[in-house]
Amino acid sequence: MTAEAPAGIADTSPIDRLRQQKAWNWYDWANSAFYTTVLSVLFAPYMITVAGRAAGCADPDETCSKTVSVLGLHLAAGSLPSYLISFATITSAFILPVVGALVDRSGRKKWHMAGYAFAGSFFAALLFFLQGESWQLGALAVVLSSILGGCSLVAYYAILVDISTEDERDRASSRGWAWGYLGGGLLLLVNLVVYTMHDTFGLDEGMSVRLSLLSAALWWAGFTIIPVVRLRNYAPVNVVAEQGTVFERSFGQLFATLREVRNYPMTMTFLLAYLFYNDGIQTVIYAASTYGSKQLKFDQSVLIATILLIQFVAFGGALWFGRLASRYGAYRSILWGTFAWMVIVVVALFLPEKNVALFLALAIAIGIVLGGTQALSRSFFSLLIPRGREGEYFSLYGAAERGTSWFGTLLFGVVFQVTGSYRPAILALIIFFVIGAFFLLRLDAERGIREAGNRVPATV
Repeated sequence: MTAEAPAGIADTSPIDRLRQQKAWNWYDWANSAFYTTVLSVLFAPYMITVAGRAAGCADPDETCSKTVSVLGLHLAAGSLPSYLISFATITSAFILPVVGALVDRSGRKKWHMAGYAFAGSFFAALLFFLQGESWQLGALAVVLSSILGGCSLVAYYAILVDISTEDERDRASSRGWAWGYLGGGLLLLVNLVVYTMHDTFGLDEGMSVRLSLLSAALWWAGFTIIPVVRLRNYAPVNVVAEQGTVFERSFGQLFATLREVRNYPMTMTFLLAYLFYNDGIQTVIYAASTYGSKQLKFDQSVLIATILLIQFVAFGGALWFGRLASRYGAYRSILWGTFAWMVIVVVALFLPEKNVALFLALAIAIGIVLGGTQALSRSFFSLLIPRGREGEYFSLYGAAERGTSWFGTLLFGVVFQVTGSYRPAILALIIFFVIGAFFLLRLDAERGIREAGNRVPATV
C-alpha cells in the first residue's frame, strides 16, 4: 500500500505509477508479434510443408499422411505443428509454477521477464533456418521459444500488481492488451504483405516466410528493451519460506499451489470459469479460418483481411472494455462478455455462404469482445491473488490455461466428424461459454478480493 504524502507536499505516486504502467505496456507490444506472426499464422503451414518434404510427400502443400520420426515416434507431417505446440503447452504447465515461485521471491522481476524474453526470441530467430527438409531445428526452436515466452509472461503479469493499485488494475491491463494487439497487428500486416507479394520483392515464398518469422523474433527482443530500461524493480513482499528438496520445490510447486488455491474458493471459482470461457475463445479464433474457408467458401484474401480486421478491432475493444470496467466493474464486464460470445457462435451458425459483409461484421464483434474479455480477465484475477504470490498464481493461471486449451479444438473436430458439417461444430462451442458463465454467476467478487487480502475497488 502506498504511503500518504506528508501534509503540504503533493502526492506524485499516481504520476509515477502511470509512467511505470506505460513502460509495462511495451512488453505486450513486444511479445504479441511472436504469438500473431509465428504461432497464429505462419509457423504451422510452413512447418507442414518442410516436414512434408522430409517425409517424402509428392506435394507437401497438400494433405499428406506420411510420417517423420520424433524421438522414435512416427508422427504425420501434417500433424507435427499441433504436436509440437501441445508438447510445449503441457511442459509449460509443469515449468511455469516453478518460475512463478522464483519470481515472487525475487526483487528483480523485470530481469526475469527480460531474460526469458531474450532467450525466447533467440530460439524464435532460429526458425529462419527452417527450410528444405530440415525441420528438426525448427521443431526445437518453436518448443523452447513457446515455453520461454510463457515464462516471461509470468513475470510480466506479476509486475502489474507492483505498479498499479486495485482501482487502476483494469485500465492498466486493458491498455497493455490493446497495445499488444496493435503491435502484433502492425507487424502481421507487414509480413502478410511481404508473403502475398513476395515476387514483387524478389523473394521466393519460403524466404518470405522465413524473413517474417525472423522479424517477429527481432521485434520481440528489440521492443523488450524499452520496459527493461524504464521499469523499476520492486522488493518482494510476504515471501513464503522454501521447503523441501530441490526436486520437491521444482516438481511439487504446481501441486502445492493447487492445494493452496483451495483456501481461496472464489479464486478457484474464477479460475474454473476462465478455463472454460477462454478455451471457447481460443477455439473460436482457431476455427474461424477453417469455418470461413470450408463452410462459407471464402478465398484466402478474405480470410487474411479478416485476421487483420480482428487484430485491429481488438485494440479498440480492449480499451472500450477498460472504460466499461471503470463504470460497471471488471466482473460484470467479463460476464457480459461471455454472453456476447454465446451470441457470436449462434450468429455464426446461420451465416450464409460467400456473404463477405456479414462475415466481416461478425469479425468486428469478435474483435471487440476478444480484446476486452482477455484484458479484464488478467486484471480481475490479479485482485483474487494473495499479495506476494502473484508470480505463483499467475503461473497457475497460465499453466491451467495451457494445459486445457485442447478441449475446444477436440470438441470442434469430433462434432465435425460425427455430423460432417462445420455449422454444428461451431455451435457446439457455446457449451464452453455457458459453463464459464455458470461459474461466474456463482462467484462473489467482493468476497474473493477480501479473502485474498486485497482492497475492493470502487467498482467490481
